[in-house]
Amino acid sequence: MNLVETARVLRLELRDLRFAAPVAYVYSPLEYAWDNHRIYLDRFGARPREAVLIGMNPGPWGMMQTGVPFGDASMVRDWLGIVGSVDQPRSQHPARPVLGFDCARGEVSGQRLWGWAQQRYGTAHAFFARYFVLNYCPLGFLEASGRNRTPDKLSRAERQALFAICDSALARALDWLSPRYVIGIGRFAAERATQVAGDRKVGVIPHPSPADPAANRGWAEAAEQALSAMGMEPAS
Repeated sequence: MNLVETARVLRLELRDLRFAAPVAYVYSPLEYAWDNHRIYLDRFGARPREAVLIGMNPGPWGMMQTGVPFGDASMVRDWLGIVGSVDQPRSQHPARPVLGFDCARGEVSGQRLWGWAQQRYGTAHAFFARYFVLNYCPLGFLEASGRNRTPDKLSRAERQALFAICDSALARALDWLSPRYVIGIGRFAAERATQVAGDRKVGVIPHPSPADPAANRGWAEAAEQALSAMGMEPAS
């Protein structure tokens, strides 16, 4: 099953899930930003890949806006070259509207991740000849206040139902991509990857979030050090 087919199944399976307070809004960019997500998978999701980088879930200013993992609007448009359509979710927080490529606020995590890839590899196709980037969970969660709520903070029952679906989707994606390395962007993603990675080597790099003080002290350098420690050869 290729990545587009895997994403279609994942999108369908997630529709039946329900989440209670403090979750007030659930954003599913595989629904309203499917055009961009499909382009991303079609364009860059060929196999095999040496390494797969796995994030946690969409953030309010990234994938929730564009449908692309770590999807800072300017990086998605200008470096990845993806400019598909973005519709509106069924329900959205008034302070966190989906504006697609009109979103003026950048996503720092996406700027750091794709900025590093651009600096090291030059073109997106050169980067994706070696890597692929995906999110473990494609749903974004907001509380009534507008605060982002990550999947690890959901109730136990909600986590179990969600993780069962996302684990299966990740396993199918890894079967397709056949990577040697499975790398969590942050410890949560690495822990989930460990559940389905089989005999593939699982590692972790720091998350580029500005909420992490270590990332603010030089994320690209820390990520490169972690990749090197796993045995990944630097870009030539």
